[in-house]
Amino acid sequence: MGNRLVVRDVQAGYGAVRVLHGVSIEVNDAETVVLLGTNGNGKSTLIKCVLGIVRPDAGEIFLEVDGQRIDLVGKPPEEIVNLGVTLVPEGRRLFPKLTVEENLLLGAYRPGARRHIDRNLAFCFETFPILRSRRKQRAGSMSGGEQQMLAIGRALMAAPAILLVDEPSVGLAPVLVSRVIGKIKELKDRYQLTVLMAEQNFNQATKIADRGYIIVHGRIEFEGHSTRELSENELVKKYYLGV
Repeated sequence: MGNRLVVRDVQAGYGAVRVLHGVSIEVNDAETVVLLGTNGNGKSTLIKCVLGIVRPDAGEIFLEVDGQRIDLVGKPPEEIVNLGVTLVPEGRRLFPKLTVEENLLLGAYRPGARRHIDRNLAFCFETFPILRSRRKQRAGSMSGGEQQMLAIGRALMAAPAILLVDEPSVGLAPVLVSRVIGKIKELKDRYQLTVLMAEQNFNQATKIADRGYIIVHGRIEFEGHSTRELSENELVKKYYLGV
């Protein structure tokens, strides 16, 4: 029956500052859903709520795994990661003085992934051949695009059931953005990953998304059931397409 992520009526913020106002989204099994929004509209906060880094003030977040409901609100991040929810964070957040291989191995920390380290490492090197050739190189000496591939590879080492990707295009040249987004699509198609991607680059995001949501000032203002519906929406035309 697969994996499904559900967020319902979530309110969250930081201290007295409310960022999310009743946000509801769903990501179904083997689906790529994009959360579109410009900076400061709550995308990263929602991702942090799913992972337990930020605790919602109200609402519910749960997984459905093979028909079983697992509530995430109140669980610490390490417990949520152990359930197979893995994050590729904004800004990559690598360990720059460690090697490529050491960064990848740190991604296999959760118990469910440790017994498959050799298999998953081979999978990462197959997916991103540049990482194999740079396996002994310090992560901090790599280019931005290579570091983003390493961040994705590190997440894959955790053998994720649900992959959260936060702003993969930030800080990358357009040609590298296209390459990284293409790799996420390849992984999704090949391994039927369930993906929630927060992104502000509409043209790149819709190349791989099955459907998506537009978040404005912490509220879901539109749900597109296809990328065509998203592209025809007036908010998208105003904020992303310059129409």
